[in-house]
Amino acid sequence: MEKPTMHMLTVEEKGGKTNKTNQYIAAIAAAIGAVIAGTILGWTSPALPQLEPLKQNTTAQNGTNVNIVNNTLINSVGQEADFLLNTKESSLVSSISAIGALISALPVGLLAQKAGRRPTILILSIPFLLSWLLIIFAQGATMLIIGRFIAGLGTGGICVAAPMYIGEIAETAIRGTLGAFFQLFLTIGILFTFIVGGWTHWRTLSIVSAALPPLLVIVFWWMPETPQYLLGKNRRRDAEKSLRWLRGPDADLSDELEDMQNEVDAASLQRAGILSIFSHRNTRMAFICSLGLMFFQQFSGINAVIFYTNNIFQSAGSNIQPVIATIIVGVVQTIATYISSLLIEKAGRRILLLQSAAIMGITLIILGVYFKLQDSGHNVSSFGWLPLVCLILFITSFSLGFGPIPWMMMGELFTVEYRSAATSISVVVNWFLVFIVTLCFPLMRDAVGIYSCFWFFSGFMVVCVFFVFFLIPETKGKTVSQIQAILAGKNS
Repeated sequence: MEKPTMHMLTVEEKGGKTNKTNQYIAAIAAAIGAVIAGTILGWTSPALPQLEPLKQNTTAQNGTNVNIVNNTLINSVGQEADFLLNTKESSLVSSISAIGALISALPVGLLAQKAGRRPTILILSIPFLLSWLLIIFAQGATMLIIGRFIAGLGTGGICVAAPMYIGEIAETAIRGTLGAFFQLFLTIGILFTFIVGGWTHWRTLSIVSAALPPLLVIVFWWMPETPQYLLGKNRRRDAEKSLRWLRGPDADLSDELEDMQNEVDAASLQRAGILSIFSHRNTRMAFICSLGLMFFQQFSGINAVIFYTNNIFQSAGSNIQPVIATIIVGVVQTIATYISSLLIEKAGRRILLLQSAAIMGITLIILGVYFKLQDSGHNVSSFGWLPLVCLILFITSFSLGFGPIPWMMMGELFTVEYRSAATSISVVVNWFLVFIVTLCFPLMRDAVGIYSCFWFFSGFMVVCVFFVFFLIPETKGKTVSQIQAILAGKNS
């Protein structure tokens, strides 16, 4: 075994006990942005049924199918409505945020590189708050669509800036745990929206959600800039001050700060344009790994399973209301993501990704067989519990592995000179895949059946097992230099 060098040791091993409390505080403060993104992602689930017309006994009025009782618009859940959306408008409200996220990811990456990670996260509170104000005061589809588009701009931006910030403020020993916070707080935001939105008007839900961007500013305002960014701007004294706050008064910072300075100096000597990512084996492999993880995250079938949740509960003979079923899934997802944050520095990244791909693949195959038999007229009522078990296993395994880890590893795989550009590209690809899967899944389900969709995604999970096994490096407990050596094909 290679003798550890000073650079390979953790801060505590080098001398001086670190205080991890402030690192957790800073990570949680940045992750408030993920909660906001979660409220945006989850908003359509409780809100759209209140904005869509009844499906039966409808009257056409200005292109929108509505049910009118005593000159009052009635939505699909039987409530009075100020205005309703037609099918095209409803689809736009659902999907336009993904377009906004696609557009903002690259510019936000450049902003984080120029202005800093901390100011970028604070600036993103502006589109977040503006989007909620437009939605709250919307009097028709146009304002809703514009509001959702601006919400997408903020969401794409926070997906770049928050994981980057968290990855740079965390010491090696807890980098994986803190890195999982982004997905954890994202699921908390989604669950929060499901719970509040399940029993309130969509405007009330939006008003409650609008309190979160100011909270982000109030809490994150007091957090430091990352030491790596400050060193890159030749602000060594500020970098040392930031690192001291993050590591505590008793930590020996000299070696860690020197290591960071050497990495920044080496980075400044290299061209860090987008095309230069492909000029070195380590950066090529990092790019392949990051994009591959994002691809398999979206082609895991998570959207198909979530979309079919109510049918799965019904197949199990359950009379649970759809809103409760959605909340149950949100609770399972949040708990499993929290467990992942505890396991990630003990079990490692690879094992969690491998179990995730394997279990999701198996459960998708079983779900496909079940719904194929049901569609063919076979009596599967005695196995009604099976899809429910598969649903819980699928959500749990996704949340343990492919939910949080792609976001966390995105900040681990790249050196500082490539981190902003590569992270932005990874986020663009992720949101492009979200848009494609969201757009194509309903069409595919209608064309070939839900069972074929499940089998389609299971095929990707089979490929994913080999992808993770042969290509994804174990980054647990490793420094940036060690990770780059592994990616370059050297022994660490």
